[in-house]
Amino acid sequence: MTGGADRPGGVLPAPVAVPSPAPWAHRHLLDVDTLTRGEIELVMKTTDEMRDILARPIPKVPALRGMAVTILFYEASTRTRVSFEVAAKNLSADVVNITASASSVSKGESLVDTIRTIEALGADMIVMRHSVSGAPYLAADVFGGSILNGGDGWHAHPSQALLDLFTMRSRLPGGSLEGRKVVILGDVLHSRVARSNLWTLTAMGADVWICGPSTLLRGYEAWAAHGAAGRRFTLTSDVSAALRDADVVMALRIQKERMASGLLPSLREYAARYGLTQERLRACSPDVVVMHPGPMNEGVEIAADVAVDPRSVITDQVTNGVAVRMALLYLLAGTHHGKVGA
Repeated sequence: MTGGADRPGGVLPAPVAVPSPAPWAHRHLLDVDTLTRGEIELVMKTTDEMRDILARPIPKVPALRGMAVTILFYEASTRTRVSFEVAAKNLSADVVNITASASSVSKGESLVDTIRTIEALGADMIVMRHSVSGAPYLAADVFGGSILNGGDGWHAHPSQALLDLFTMRSRLPGGSLEGRKVVILGDVLHSRVARSNLWTLTAMGADVWICGPSTLLRGYEAWAAHGAAGRRFTLTSDVSAALRDADVVMALRIQKERMASGLLPSLREYAARYGLTQERLRACSPDVVVMHPGPMNEGVEIAADVAVDPRSVITDQVTNGVAVRMALLYLLAGTHHGKVGA
């Protein structure tokens, strides 16, 4: 996978045509924007197999036995960090967890030195989350194993996008996103989840609508203006138009910790104008799939009764996260080491 630390950031890159490589040719997974549709389908197929493993009385296989996976997080996390740990252990990998606040990073150690230290200690793969966009690309430049991006700044969250796609396919009739209206609602400006979801969903033929206050839609104009290389994409602040006949609605967390003053008048006003409520859901398809990547601000971007509505798959997203991350670890391990044990 190609890329550099200068590309990621708060602005979505222009879509490009990517030639079809071998079935899985990536040593790292830094973003989803270079995955072909065939590669995404391979992740989905492998995830189905991992779901079968998770359904066993003892959900463990020796596929990654003898491999060392280090989970290196510079930001707080529950879902992503724990699901990667569970996924690696289900594949019988040796797992080490490192949080920046409890490591030599707190003493001033650089990212490059940290990565080199982890490699010297025997790591084969690093799952990494960082607050700076592009940090995993820098790590990939110096690490001899595989880097899997667990979220970097505002830039990307590839495993979240893939688990969201898997969850949608498992709930939509026919299991296809082709022509389905998928709405991503909320703070897309600060959302790495939205950026990665836009790539995967449009690649699979979905009709994606990005909706929110105009101050939180920056960085997506190029896609809207140029048709995203033939992909179906609409950018709007009209929540009624966005939700009309929607098949899937994904509410995004208002990231108060990333907000600059003036982007929103108040959280109360945001909730009144853009919060996902039962009343607004009536405009959607009767069987609309309701999603949220978490953590949720209930009563702000999503009402409490919507979060637990029978049409909500928010807990399914968490469960599917383990299977998808098992699939990604398996595919990356097979590429880097030639083959993975049965």
